[in-house]
Parts: sequence; structure tokens; C-alpha cells
Amino acid sequence: QVQLVESGGGLVQAGGSLRLSCAASGIIFKIDSMGWYRQAPGKQREAVATITSTESTNYADSVKGRFTISRDNAKNTVYLQMNSLKPEDTAVYYCNADIGTSFYNAYKNYWGQGTQVTVSS
Repeated sequence: QVQLVESGGGLVQAGGSLRLSCAASGIIFKIDSMGWYRQAPGKQREAVATITSTESTNYADSVKGRFTISRDNAKNTVYLQMNSLKPEDTAVYYCNADIGTSFYNAYKNYWGQGTQVTVSS
């Protein structure tokens, strides 16, 4: 009953910016880590950025200094601000989160459906 819904993808020229959002909905007690992953055609899915419940962040080397992950716990939402986009950033971007649905249940990992980001040269 928990869903992650991404938005904000699209087509942008190299050097441009996009902001992705991912909202979690359903029966949510607490959200632990949240993150963004991406998968380009013919490649494996890779981690882009993650943020813990205490807002400690981690980035892939390829996006450091260009992307910023943040979260709004009141809205159960995680964001990815992407600046100075490059054609190699083109991929489907997926939201991921560890969510607990009650005090007694362990966290379970959830994925969003993905949003396409295309950067033209």
C-alpha cells in the first residue's frame, strides 16, 4: 500500500537544470534512507545520491558538485536538484526508500516507477 511517485523528468539541453521529486504515500510510520538511482540503456542501475533520516548525504563521483539531494520529512518527499546536466546523465531515474509502516514492522525497501531524463547535446 506504499507508493513512491516520481515527477520532474523531461528533456533539457546540456548545461541545463531539472528538479526531480518523489513523494511517498500510503500507510507510513517512518522513512529511513531515501535515494535516487538511474539506469541508462544497456547499463546497470546505479546509485546517484542517497540521504539518511539524519540528512547525511552521499553522491556518485560522476554527479558530485552538480546534483543535490534533499528531503522534506513533513511531506514524505525526496528531491534531486540536477544542475549542469550532461548528455551522459540521460537515463531513467528511480526513487528508492526504506519505509516502515508501523512501530512493530521492520523497514521495507520500495521503488518508484521511474522518470525519464534526457539531456541533449
